[in-house]
Amino acid sequence: TAGYARIELSPRPGKGWETAMHLESAGIVSKLYRVNDTYRALADEKFCGSNVTLDALEGKRHRASKIDFDQANHKTRYEERDLIKNAMVQTKELTIPPCTHEILGALSTLRMRKIAPGSSIQIPITDGKKAVLARVDAQERETIKIGSTTYKTIRHEAFLFDNVLYKRKGRLFVWITDDERRIPVQIQARLSFPIGSTTIHLE
Repeated sequence: TAGYARIELSPRPGKGWETAMHLESAGIVSKLYRVNDTYRALADEKFCGSNVTLDALEGKRHRASKIDFDQANHKTRYEERDLIKNAMVQTKELTIPPCTHEILGALSTLRMRKIAPGSSIQIPITDGKKAVLARVDAQERETIKIGSTTYKTIRHEAFLFDNVLYKRKGRLFVWITDDERRIPVQIQARLSFPIGSTTIHLE
């Protein structure tokens, strides 16, 4: 075990959604390359991005970044600060398509857009530094067992790595129940060092 990841999705008062993610290294990995990241994203009822903040402690770096979305004018503004040097590292403004998502909001939209196995869709996604139309394939039906519960799912692959949105090589899979509830029961990122493979199960 190299570390732990937790994602929580909750409705916001009034309307919209809040997604929180925490990543934390553990054991010997934490001694070699400590990771303690806290990510928070706000979105509207369709998961179109509103605001993102990230506090990232990774190795010897400690940085804070944020993305502000102006969906009405199809713009985003990104800022990244070095918290150790107390200095601005980068700012960037992008032009984005209508209803562009941050990464976790984009994954949540898969619940609203059922894709038959063998089909694909494109979803506008940004990390604040780059905006892309990312392809998502519905690959095949799979039965997933988590604890004592068995789920019939459709496995999706989102193509975000290998110089699409991120330079890092990797693959990202999401298993969503093949029923009207459309519950994401498993997310898996297969990455290289220092993160490796991360699998998140429904709790």
